[in-house]
Amino acid sequence: MSLSTQTMFAQALTTPETGIPQGLAAWSGGTCERRFNVYRNNVTVGLLGALASRFPVAEKIVGEGFFAAMASEFVRHHPPRSPLLLSYGDEFAEFVASFEPAAAVAYLPDVIRLERARSRAYHAADATPLDPNSLATTDPAKLGDLVFDPHPAMSVLRSPHPVVTIWAMNAGEIELGPVEGWCGEDALIVRAHLSVEVHRLPPGGAAFIEALATGMSLAGSVAAASAAAPAFDLSANLAGALQTGAFRSVR
Repeated sequence: MSLSTQTMFAQALTTPETGIPQGLAAWSGGTCERRFNVYRNNVTVGLLGALASRFPVAEKIVGEGFFAAMASEFVRHHPPRSPLLLSYGDEFAEFVASFEPAAAVAYLPDVIRLERARSRAYHAADATPLDPNSLATTDPAKLGDLVFDPHPAMSVLRSPHPVVTIWAMNAGEIELGPVEGWCGEDALIVRAHLSVEVHRLPPGGAAFIEALATGMSLAGSVAAASAAAPAFDLSANLAGALQTGAFRSVR
C-alpha cells in the first residue's frame, strides 16, 4: 500500500462523507463498502471508548450522550498518531475549551486536564519517594540551598475553578453536593506508590512545588511562593510535599 493510499485510508476512517478510499477491493472481487463501513465504525467506537475510559469524570459531568457527541468531533479532527492509546486524548482538554456546545461548563477543560495528569501519573516511571525524615539531619544553615528532584509521577495543575472539589465529587471521593465558596483550586497529582492521588494545595503551594521541580533552591522557591501568596506557610507546604511523595531525592 503506497503512502498516498495509506493517507486516504486513514482520512476515510474518521470522515465518513469522503466515502471509501479508491483502490480497495474485496477478496471476492465485489464491493467492499459495507465491510469498510463496519471497520470504520469499529475504529470510531474503539477511540470513543479510549476517551471515555481515560476521562470518566468528564463523561459523568456532561452525560454519556453529550460526551459521545463531543468525543466524536474530537476523533474526526484528532486521529491517533500512535498505535498505543495510553496517551490518546492528550489534546482533548484544549479541544473541549474551544468546543462551543460545552462553553457553559467552563470548568470542564480543567477537569479533563486533571484526569490527563492522573493518567500520566499512573503510567509514569516508578521511583522511591523521598523519606519525609530525610531533612532532619540537615544543617539549618544549609536548608535554603537544598535542591529537590521531582518524582516522575508528580505534576501540578492550576485552575481558576474549584477543580479538585468538582473532580472529587464526581469521582466518588467526597459526597456530591453544591460547591461552597466557589473559587480557584490548585492540584498536586502524585503516585508515590501504587495509587494515584490528588491533593488540593494550600495558598502558594503550586508556585512552591513548581519552583522546586524546576531545580530552584528551597530559598528561591519560598521567595517565589511568598510572592504569589502572602499567606504562604512553608512548614505546611514542605511537609505536605514530602508526605505525599512529590519528590524523590534532595541534594
